[in-house]
Amino acid sequence: MNTIGLVAFALVGSSKAIREEFDVFGIAIVGLAMAFVGGTTRDLLVTRVPLVLQSPIEIILGLLGVGLAITLSVVLESPDTHPVTLVADAIGLAAFATTGAIVATDAGVSAFGVVAIAMINAVGGGAFADILLDRAPFILFEDFYASCAVLGGAAYWLTGAVGASGSTAAVACAVVTVGTRLVAVTYDWHLPTVQRLELLRD
Repeated sequence: MNTIGLVAFALVGSSKAIREEFDVFGIAIVGLAMAFVGGTTRDLLVTRVPLVLQSPIEIILGLLGVGLAITLSVVLESPDTHPVTLVADAIGLAAFATTGAIVATDAGVSAFGVVAIAMINAVGGGAFADILLDRAPFILFEDFYASCAVLGGAAYWLTGAVGASGSTAAVACAVVTVGTRLVAVTYDWHLPTVQRLELLRD
């Protein structure tokens, strides 16, 4: 799950940087930030050495995602909004939410901790990448995105709480996260803002 998430999120982050016309170094930095910041934050929260600092394989996988993004930008028009990138983003979100939930469970945190770390692992990198791109993290004001990771983390905990195996809980988390994300993209789901609620009142 971690491998899938690293490659997918490095691809998505790099595609965003390509759209903003960053140079090759900037593209790599944004891509790697999106791939690693969430997992690094997760590891710090459970007081362990970040995985990215333990193995060079992690960086190689991130750079693979960066290379794929550059390749797609050459052969595709608008690669950051192409279905390939959107599906990769949903898969990365699910993979990292599941990884976060597994690590949190192994660390013995509460139910809230499992859901929170699943979400942080899933969206932390994307939020930091948006800061590097000089814009507010999109998870705070648009799209049904972080909520998918919350639902996935909750599915992981609930599945485990009823006695299912860890692998079954992981599958439940991944399916719920990627499923809700793809449905949200298809039907343009958004959480309501206060302004929208006021319009409904009027």
